[in-house]
Amino acid sequence: MLRFAFSPTRDMELGDLRVALINFIVAQQRKEDLIVRVDDTSTRNNIEGKDKEYLDILDLFGIRYTQTIHESQNFRFHTAMALQLMHEKKAFSCFCSPDWIQGKMDEAQAANKPYLYDDACANLPAELVIDNTNPFTVRIHRPEKDITVTDAIQGELTFKADTIDSFMILKQDKTPMADFASAVEDMLSDISLVIQDQDHIESAPKQVYVRDSLQYDKKVQYAHIPPMTGNDIPSVTSLLEQGYLPKAIVNYLISMDLEDAIEQFDLAKLSPLPVAFDLEKLKEINKQQLKSMDAKELSRYVGFADSEIGELARLYVDEVETTRGLKTKIAPIFSERNIPEAYQEQCDIIKSCVQQAPYFEEYDAFKAYIIKETGMTEENFSKGLRILLTNSEEGPELTEIYKYLKNYLGEIIK
Repeated sequence: MLRFAFSPTRDMELGDLRVALINFIVAQQRKEDLIVRVDDTSTRNNIEGKDKEYLDILDLFGIRYTQTIHESQNFRFHTAMALQLMHEKKAFSCFCSPDWIQGKMDEAQAANKPYLYDDACANLPAELVIDNTNPFTVRIHRPEKDITVTDAIQGELTFKADTIDSFMILKQDKTPMADFASAVEDMLSDISLVIQDQDHIESAPKQVYVRDSLQYDKKVQYAHIPPMTGNDIPSVTSLLEQGYLPKAIVNYLISMDLEDAIEQFDLAKLSPLPVAFDLEKLKEINKQQLKSMDAKELSRYVGFADSEIGELARLYVDEVETTRGLKTKIAPIFSERNIPEAYQEQCDIIKSCVQQAPYFEEYDAFKAYIIKETGMTEENFSKGLRILLTNSEEGPELTEIYKYLKNYLGEIIK
């Protein structure tokens, strides 16, 4: 079993989507189920509806999963596991106030040292614990041995015991800390491989230690995906709103189509180095996807269901890179004309002639008829016709535009 976990506290980032895609691909390769887990234990920071937004994005990108689990629904299991650790003297009540802890953290920062809890409450006499009415957290006793995590991408990672303190597993309100909840959830779901962002690599030894302390025998494998770096990396929702195609985004993130990746992707060969976000590369991939898309499908992105309009839109792909850009090209064609004063007279002449003209299949025959009937030069005719057809003074060749708009002349030239 694999899982894609996310916190409903922010928009889905490209790195999150990359992790979700790789989880799905590997689950398919291993013929294991993929579940989606919503890490919503931090109730104060959760954004209403954000979990559904994530799930909708996963569906849009073809990431299939068998179950959705909300961590907040499993508080009773987290509490039970914490009580087990306390009963076995592997965890203890900590009465240190948040202000006192913050003071210690400030001292460590001033000394340019990492903060580690000093075990002030680790060995309190039982009577002091029982009689103490102050709020308390629960901490697991610090490990005595180094912890080794075997990572499919990063290699074998050893974390020294003296770099891990008696970390908190339950907050004062007895809701679980993220690392503890994640370790318990992976046990409950029988997770075999955790594929997650490299930002979570420091959590891996803590989660291994929690499971070992709970005498969980199964060894969970890890693979930490290198981060995506760069300034102002757009969210997935932002890219979709700008008109980037899901298929193009997938191709950018994993260098191939999703179905091809299930056959060819090799997790072990993924580079451990960070990946710089390259917007220009994404634009080029999106442009190529637009060019190769079925014409009728493309037309839907600009508000139609007509293959001719799809082919018309394709003419503008070299000028723009996204479906939103294509809309800005196609929408004016079917809008009220904004004719420059310098071209008003010739446009009026052409409009009158077109409205009287018979249907012409080919552009050359159409052009010859209008020029003959109006007595215009080809230069004046071409500029005026372009404005009438496209509501613009620049654009693709008129012969190509006419090919896809000839059946719409009565609608746009009126």
